[in-house]
Amino acid sequence: MAITGKPLAATAGAQLFQQGGNAVDAACAMLAATCTMWDVLSWGGETQALIYHPKLKKVIAINALGVAPTGATVSFFKGKGYDFPPEYGPLAALTPGTPGGLCHMLAEYGTKSLAEVLAPAMEMAKGYPIDAQTANSIERGKDRIKQWPYSKKVFLVHEGGEREAPEAGEIFVQADLLNTLTKMVEAEKAALRAGKGRKAAIMAANDRFYKGDIADEFVRGSKEQGGLITKEDLAKWKPIEEEPLKINYKGIDVYKLREWTQGPSMLQALQILKNYDLPNMGYNSVDYIHTVYQAMNLAFADRDFYYGDPYFSRNIPIKGLLSEEYGKQRAGEIDPKRNNPATAPGDPYVFEGKKNPFLALLKERQERFTPTEKNKGEFVPKHDVTSSSNHEQSTNPLDEEYMDRLWRGTTTVEAADADGWVVSITPSGGWLPATIAGNTGVGMSQRLQSFVLDSLINPFNVVEPGKRPRVTLTPSMALKDGKPYLSFAVQGGDTQDQNLLQYFLNMVEFNMTAQQASEAANINSNQLWLSLGGTKMDDRKPRAGSLLLDRKTDPKTIEALKTMGYSIQLGDRTSGPINAIFFDEKHGSLWGGSSNNGEDYGIGW
Repeated sequence: MAITGKPLAATAGAQLFQQGGNAVDAACAMLAATCTMWDVLSWGGETQALIYHPKLKKVIAINALGVAPTGATVSFFKGKGYDFPPEYGPLAALTPGTPGGLCHMLAEYGTKSLAEVLAPAMEMAKGYPIDAQTANSIERGKDRIKQWPYSKKVFLVHEGGEREAPEAGEIFVQADLLNTLTKMVEAEKAALRAGKGRKAAIMAANDRFYKGDIADEFVRGSKEQGGLITKEDLAKWKPIEEEPLKINYKGIDVYKLREWTQGPSMLQALQILKNYDLPNMGYNSVDYIHTVYQAMNLAFADRDFYYGDPYFSRNIPIKGLLSEEYGKQRAGEIDPKRNNPATAPGDPYVFEGKKNPFLALLKERQERFTPTEKNKGEFVPKHDVTSSSNHEQSTNPLDEEYMDRLWRGTTTVEAADADGWVVSITPSGGWLPATIAGNTGVGMSQRLQSFVLDSLINPFNVVEPGKRPRVTLTPSMALKDGKPYLSFAVQGGDTQDQNLLQYFLNMVEFNMTAQQASEAANINSNQLWLSLGGTKMDDRKPRAGSLLLDRKTDPKTIEALKTMGYSIQLGDRTSGPINAIFFDEKHGSLWGGSSNNGEDYGIGW
């Protein structure tokens, strides 16, 4: 089964299966295709993956997130008047992670050559009929695109016309990107001719991107446009293979990437929700919505202060954060009748037998950021939050901008095969409007904006050269009785682990099928620090009590929640496109789920 964000890209995965490839081969083909189709990401972005290895019977985590470049310091950004690093442009860029992540996964766990896996993407780079969603996104972003000469060359194919972007269905050609991918395949073929093995040949292609002539042009093009990435930054970067984090929920082992993502927040929320009889409350009842909202808020309060790059700080209290005892304590902090507008980080260090070194900082943080009636306000997501539409009840003056952005996100890739290989990927970065680095055709990441510049917000996530930001990207996997049970992921910024938490509960607690759960109405909390968008503090601060509900929610439920302190927004859609594969052990079959609110698509055979 192959599922991803665009039908053509899902077909690329299906092609690799038909050619005898495994789920890793198919996933890599889908990743390459989605990057080439600008499914709200590009080749210069980042890749995060979980892979189930059927022979080892274990879940492997792939960290292919880029790092902050040389010169990306707090003083540099504050000197330019920012409270957070910028949203767009070359100064928003991490080093590219996706090419290296793809090469690593393919070399270590795939069976095909890079040439075979990249063939569909290269065919599309030669020219494919562009979809309306991408074409219209280019048109909306054309004023920004015009700032960057290499982006303008690629995207504004009718420059000077009334519509400067490609039209839907027009054959969209990316000659520079095709040249870059061709160079990588040539490096692989040259290595094979020289007698190198399959893995070494794939890594020769990787080295051409990060250390060879592709790197030279990427760095030149970045610097010309004001970027910071150096040749040494590219040469030093490598993906990291990790042990994922996991907790057990009612006999199901749930896996997430480490605390350089927001993934552990879902695990924390599950540890809190263990303490409640959720089925008895009823799906999306007042009590259920309130309890899930409060659990998510507590988990996100911890995320916002304690999560960061574990390779830069060994003192992140992730063991305490994920402990059942801490979850029980946090559950005890929930008022069953009222929203708590001042949800704060807890003290997980106690559950590791340590003293919290940040007590004074937490006190100062609470005094500075505790919401008042004046600053509660309504919520404005700033980038890839995909959550709802037509917020009739919103008093927000930026609804048009919100509407534009909420349909966007990253993409997801899900693949599984008959031999038991399972892959879940949430790649992102280099979304439109993207800065293309020179004549590479590669859109640069914008993920540097997920750093903070003030340790009062998060002492573990302050920008430094060589460091990874704490990102929203969060693939998921679950095993039951040691066998794959569920592989799932979603696009949508800070809403990702909210949507995935509810997806999981929909299946485990409310017996929905994989497809029913992907279409079910969710809730979204906006009482959290935004991970993306806006360079000022007010752009990112939590919005206390802000709650998104499905437009069809019973009016009595809405009124009851208002009396509990919630500010209600209604939308037609309450999650990004969720893609999932359920493993039916009873019948020996796979069930696919792909949300009905995007272009996401799955192919099974």
